[in-house]
Amino acid sequence: MIRLAAAVTTVVPPESTQQALGYPSLFLLVLIGALVPVVPTGALVSSAAVVAVHQTAPFSLALVFVTASLAAVLGDAALYWLGRRGLGSKNGSRWLEAIRSRAPEDRLAQAQEKLTEHGVAVLVLSRLVPAGRIPVMLACLLAGWPLRRFSRGNLPACLAWAATYQVIGILGGSLFREPWEGVAAAIAVTVLVGAAPAVWRRLRRSAPVHRSG
Repeated sequence: MIRLAAAVTTVVPPESTQQALGYPSLFLLVLIGALVPVVPTGALVSSAAVVAVHQTAPFSLALVFVTASLAAVLGDAALYWLGRRGLGSKNGSRWLEAIRSRAPEDRLAQAQEKLTEHGVAVLVLSRLVPAGRIPVMLACLLAGWPLRRFSRGNLPACLAWAATYQVIGILGGSLFREPWEGVAAAIAVTVLVGAAPAVWRRLRRSAPVHRSG
């Protein structure tokens, strides 16, 4: 595996080609990941930041940040708009059902409670917490938030999300000499961060309950 990755680095395309292909690809993948929450968009942003660290072109990191943030904002807005259409339809929609299927009842109830208490601030946290975006989005839909109100709160959330995962990529790119090493490290960190909440919930469910008396 290490030899394969090292061989790949010997046939890396020129920097101008990487930029011409990389930014549109990053935009499309993050946009799709916002609509279909199975694409590891955080890992994509971190990997793009690693590559940008090793490039000589100015503003590479800034372009990664702007591209990822814009794609996340537009993707979230599109999904929210589709969800609102589903709420207004008698038969619902597959998009609304997809949102509901990824928001367990306990997570939804928690999101609704926090949304009532803290309002827009919950959107920022939902983007930073793995698997927290969809339950909060559904809570906003059920609360009747218009798209404009949701988008105002979601903009700083997407900016904070892009900045967080870009920092992970910058650290990975700075610690390793070869870009592929930094990419591997950034992906490993983002996977661990994403899996940690699920592992914690399973541990809590499997832990024995001690009753007094």
